[in-house]
Amino acid sequence: MSFEPDRAERIGLRADASPRRRSIWRIVRGVAIGLGAMMLASVLWVEVYRFIGPPSTLNMTLRAFQGAEVRRDWVPIDEISPHLIRAVIAAEDSRFCSHAGFDIDALQDAVAQWRRGDGLRGASTISQQTAKNAFLWNGGSFPRKAAEAWFTVWMELLWPKRRVMEVYLNLAEWGDGLFGAEAAARARFGVSAANLSRAQAAQLAAVLPSPNRWRLDPPGEYVRNRAVTIQQRMWTVEDDGLDDCVIRD
Repeated sequence: MSFEPDRAERIGLRADASPRRRSIWRIVRGVAIGLGAMMLASVLWVEVYRFIGPPSTLNMTLRAFQGAEVRRDWVPIDEISPHLIRAVIAAEDSRFCSHAGFDIDALQDAVAQWRRGDGLRGASTISQQTAKNAFLWNGGSFPRKAAEAWFTVWMELLWPKRRVMEVYLNLAEWGDGLFGAEAAARARFGVSAANLSRAQAAQLAAVLPSPNRWRLDPPGEYVRNRAVTIQQRMWTVEDDGLDDCVIRD
């Protein structure tokens, strides 16, 4: 009988531990359900944007808060010049039609360049930039990059490449609060996106990496030289069929 108090104490400890375990389990289960709901909602969000153009984006909101006059006119891809499609592929992502959202070769080249001490350059594909523009915001933090990768995967699974390009060209900023090809074409050249010339399209693509830094009004030497290079690459894009997933003959 001398061991009864110890036994009772052990039983009491187990009884006290059980509610704690149940509480922890409820928390874990709640977090798992919450994360699952967020993941499902994000996938549904991607599916909705397959058919409906984003009414606005976080980047547009941020630019408005910064004092920019946000201008955007959504147009279907059939009303955007093939020259601009070829120009952005030439400038931003020559493997757009062949990769599944991520350009592994470009990532490896960027890492090799960084290891040589040449600085870290971006290796984002048009798909990744579309995911960022449609669902997220500009920035390089790890959580944002992880979310970008998540949305990119689902975009590539649910959207045809033609839709990815359509959303990209309607959400990209061309500086001064100009979002989308139509607003940029009219503000910079006084024409619609459908009527952009090869040279005009190359100039628009030339500023995409940093549209609020590299200007078109008037273009500096860097932009002019880059536009010439892009025009030359556009012939390769067309001749090699690197735009086949977007442009329909």
